[in-house]
Amino acid sequence: MTEKIRLAMVGGGPGAFIGAVHRLAASMTDRFDLQAGAFCRDAEASRAFGRELGLASARSYGSYQELLASEAALPPAERVQCLAIVTPNDSHAEIAIAALAAGFHVLCDKPAAGCLEDALRMQAAVEASGQLFGLTHTYTGYPLVMEARDRIAAGALGELRRVHVSYLQDWLSREEDTRGSKQASWRNDPARSGESGAFADIGSHAFNLVEFMSGESITAVAAQLRSVVPGRTIDDDGSALFSLSGGAQGLLAASQVCTGSVNALKIELFGTEGAMSWQQEQPNTLVLKRRAEPDTILHANMDYLGASARAVARTPGGHPEGYLEAFANIYQAFAEAVTAFPEAPQPRGFASIDDGVAALRFIRAARLSSQQGSAWTELAAIERKSL
Repeated sequence: MTEKIRLAMVGGGPGAFIGAVHRLAASMTDRFDLQAGAFCRDAEASRAFGRELGLASARSYGSYQELLASEAALPPAERVQCLAIVTPNDSHAEIAIAALAAGFHVLCDKPAAGCLEDALRMQAAVEASGQLFGLTHTYTGYPLVMEARDRIAAGALGELRRVHVSYLQDWLSREEDTRGSKQASWRNDPARSGESGAFADIGSHAFNLVEFMSGESITAVAAQLRSVVPGRTIDDDGSALFSLSGGAQGLLAASQVCTGSVNALKIELFGTEGAMSWQQEQPNTLVLKRRAEPDTILHANMDYLGASARAVARTPGGHPEGYLEAFANIYQAFAEAVTAFPEAPQPRGFASIDDGVAALRFIRAARLSSQQGSAWTELAAIERKSL
């Protein structure tokens, strides 16, 4: 058996949804062993939570600085090899940069940072360190999303003409929701969430899905972002027209105030020869459409799928796979990269820091466009401190 990768976690303490998801996903791969962590801003609470998870007291740390210093002092065969960063957006950059400089690989929750400037600093740190860096854009871990990407790249839709993507939620649709949970409070605080609210939190997923499936880059946006719920100072709703590098046009909507929408991520791609649609709430079907022909519905975990989709299937055909399995596929790809490091190049199985910078550049462009009356804004023209 392959020796398990020694993992540490920063963030993800009591009441943190995404920390538990990361731990479950890592466990599902059977490739990681969580050996250390700094889970909360409160040092004693962090140490106590580490012990609750079964970690040794000596490796249940009070801060990420203590974790990095102590782990780096251990012999190479004992120290952790990589960090999972699951803190609010404002601290991603400082933790990741310190971890990379200390010689650890980093797997970070999205978005890469709270602002474009921090993402660019992270990009420079990744390049300088030579270490691996990944982002957990979960939805690219679904088998049928991989199938769609491969079929589009092979020309199944012909020349791409239009892409529609929407990510709609309702969990912040009321004024009291802002105060309703730990997750809501920091997401609605610009000091912690960063320069955007819904567009950073879930719009970054929609952006990443468009570029991943289409194989093209978003080059320009004309956007309108707004704060709908009274008292909010950060966007909770927005939409954007966009242009793709291959000439197609598109629409992107991201909102957390759409009553009745729980986690409605949906994407449709239209080409000269056909169309394709996938939605996260029904992730085990991919619909293909052609003019004057019956729709073709592909199912997950079937022999007629391509190699990429079959390789990440975790259950037999007809058995549904979902969010946790997709998340585990991201961790699996990262494990393979860590195991092969430094010989093998970074694989396509997880998003890179370059993808993270691209998403923050898109968010910055959307904000600028919105401030300028939805004027078309080129992403390539976005510079540091452009707001």
